[in-house]
Amino acid sequence: MTASFRPGVFADGVRFVLENPGLIADKTGEHLVLSGAAIGLALLLAIPLGVVLGHAHRGSFLAVNVGNVGRALPSLAVIAIGVAFLGIGFANVLVALVVLAVPPMLTNAYVAVDEADADAVDAARAMGMSPAQVLLRVELPLAAPLLFAGIRTSSVYVVATATIAAVAGGGGLGEIIVDQASYRLEGVVGAALCVSALALAVDVVFAALQRAVTPPGVRSRVPAFEPEVSAARTAV
Repeated sequence: MTASFRPGVFADGVRFVLENPGLIADKTGEHLVLSGAAIGLALLLAIPLGVVLGHAHRGSFLAVNVGNVGRALPSLAVIAIGVAFLGIGFANVLVALVVLAVPPMLTNAYVAVDEADADAVDAARAMGMSPAQVLLRVELPLAAPLLFAGIRTSSVYVVATATIAAVAGGGGLGEIIVDQASYRLEGVVGAALCVSALALAVDVVFAALQRAVTPPGVRSRVPAFEPEVSAARTAV
C-alpha cells in the first residue's frame, strides 16, 4: 500500500526537521562523514591516475572503460557483494560510494589534461620547461575547470546516494527515509529535503572552489553549471 499525497506533506516534512533538531543533526553528521570519506578516497585514487594518464596522452581505453563500468554497477549491488567480504557497516557502504565517485573524477581528469591547449604546452616546452613544470604550470591550470567539474559531479552523486547506507547499517539520513514506520511520512519527507539541501550546498561549494582555482584568463569561460564530460568524448 502506498501513502497518498497530501498538499501539506512538504510543510509536515519541514516541521519534522524543526521539531527534531538533535536527530537531524546526528544523522546529517553521519551522512557528511560517510560522504566526505568516500569523496576523499575517490580523489586520492582517481585524480592522480587521470592526471598522469592525460599528461602522457595514454590510457584513454582505461579511462573510458573504468567510467563505463562504474556507471553500470548499481550501488546496491556493490553493497550486496561487499557483505560477503566486509560485512554490514560503514566500510561496505564506503566502498560502494567510492566505486560511484571514481568514474566521473577519473574521466574528467584524464580528458582535462589530455586536451589542454596544445599551443600553450608546446610553447612551454620550447621555453625549456621540464615535463613536471609543463604539467604543474600549464596543463593543470588549463585543466582546472573540467577537472573540478568531475569532482563536483561525483560529490553530488555521493551525497545524494549516501542514503543507501541505511540498508547496510552505515547510518546517515537514509535511516530516517527507510524507516517510515517509526518516523512516518513527514520524517521521510523531512530527511529527503535535508539530503537535497546537502547536495545543493555541496554543488555550490565546489562551484565556488572551481572558479577560485581557475586562472583569471580561463575563468570567464567557465559556466555556472558545467556538466561532467561524457565517456563518449574521451573515445574520440
